[in-house]
Amino acid sequence: MINATQIRKGMIVKVEDEIYKVLETTHVTPGKGQALMQTKLRRLKDQTLHDYRFRSKDRVEQAYLETVEMEYLYQDGDAFVFMNLENYEQVKLSKQVIGNAVSYLAPNIVFTLEMYEKKPVGVNPPMTIALKVVKTAPYLKGATQSASNKPATLETGLTITVPQFIKEGDAVKIDTREDKYLERA
Repeated sequence: MINATQIRKGMIVKVEDEIYKVLETTHVTPGKGQALMQTKLRRLKDQTLHDYRFRSKDRVEQAYLETVEMEYLYQDGDAFVFMNLENYEQVKLSKQVIGNAVSYLAPNIVFTLEMYEKKPVGVNPPMTIALKVVKTAPYLKGATQSASNKPATLETGLTITVPQFIKEGDAVKIDTREDKYLERA
């Protein structure tokens, strides 16, 4: 158990027998009365968002997740199939469990799956990933250095800004935390 004032973004907490991931926290100290911890939580069971207010003296149970490395294989209808690298067991996950990581689902990329009581509750992509550019504007001659970025659509459907010299068919390395171009792969 931890004090409510120790809740931080990214933590997994158990509130009223449900498991939540903390998305945002704000420590509020009103002029009159006790301090509060305002949080935005995502229930891991069904991915719904909840605003929850804790008093500073409240105690919260911190839950710990097991992490397993799995390789993304393919999409099967609405489900996405991952394979455990240790025992080759395959798991089908829905788009709700995968969340924002769906933008990085390309075959043969290893993701870290968060498991709670042997059930997958979250998917984390690697920090950097190489994806192929499928659509981008042609190089603009005479473009100034300050206006040297253009939008590019990657093989997974994600759109990022890239330098002018990147063309269709190039592979680019991106930072998955910020959806940012890093370098040509």
